[in-house]
Amino acid sequence: MAHASKPQHRRLAANPRRHTLKTLFCAALAAAGLAAGSAQAADDWPNKPIKIIVPYTPGGSTDIVTRIVMEKLGPRLKQTIVVENRPGANSSVGSAMAAKAEPDGYTFLSMLPAYIINFHLYKLAYSPADLTPVVQMADLPLFLFVAEDLPVKTVADLVAYARKNPDKLTYASSGNGSSAHLTGADFALQSKITMTHVAYKGSAPILTDLLGGRVSMVFDPILVPMQYVKQNRLKALAFTGKERWPTEPGIPTMEEAGLPGFVTGSWAGLMAPANTPKPIIDRMAREISEIVKEPDVRQKFLDAGFLPAGGTTEQFAALMKKDSARYAEIIKQAHITVN
Repeated sequence: MAHASKPQHRRLAANPRRHTLKTLFCAALAAAGLAAGSAQAADDWPNKPIKIIVPYTPGGSTDIVTRIVMEKLGPRLKQTIVVENRPGANSSVGSAMAAKAEPDGYTFLSMLPAYIINFHLYKLAYSPADLTPVVQMADLPLFLFVAEDLPVKTVADLVAYARKNPDKLTYASSGNGSSAHLTGADFALQSKITMTHVAYKGSAPILTDLLGGRVSMVFDPILVPMQYVKQNRLKALAFTGKERWPTEPGIPTMEEAGLPGFVTGSWAGLMAPANTPKPIIDRMAREISEIVKEPDVRQKFLDAGFLPAGGTTEQFAALMKKDSARYAEIIKQAHITVN
């Protein structure tokens, strides 16, 4: 868990930079289907330990998903799998390491949407063409949690409060450019309200300030905040998934709460250095897709606030392309920029 640090308050500001990533993402998708290497080159894979880079601190959503899956994958591949946490710069430190790794099937990157968001906000030492999609492991839908002392009980109440008090409502995220940041910005756009974004360095200080009423709300997975809802120390107003969360059927979806089309969330997926042999990528995608269907894995996911995903490499590539366009539009409309 990250140590608390002073939150960085910032208004959404005009962004003079505009990023065109279509060509680069097309190259990344092409790499998914045209990765160099033959079946013969992958015949003896894996014959040494495999490293999975998690570009976040231990104990976070990506780390939990990765470790649940890799615990099962190791025995299937008859090989040791090492999960290595390399946090920093909104996941770009670990992503850069993976992008520069040998494309030999022994280094992979486990990532969240921040990976694609970063290309729209930062100048990076790597491009979308440097890594290729493997498979989506999980969906990480979000709940809208608000401080207990905020005088609202529904999303409609929250919107009305924001319109009457345009300078009071704040929303937290674990960093500028995170999916929670953009989800909050999208909520403000769709609700036609004004909010102040508060960026933190990790989830622990967010929870501390939310419980203390120093920040108004956050879009976050269920795992940690829901226990405080049960203690009447926080309120959960809505869920960003298409359908209600299985264990919290009393909490409406954002669509049911009055925002048609507001279905969003985070996800966890696996990437590989570009030109990793396609037979290896296909094997990883197939094995992981089977793993997330196992009943005990599904239960562990649900307990932690995730939904199993799986599927093909092509399906994951299509999701990344769609989300890249969606996040680019939110960034543009909300005039989001970072230093």
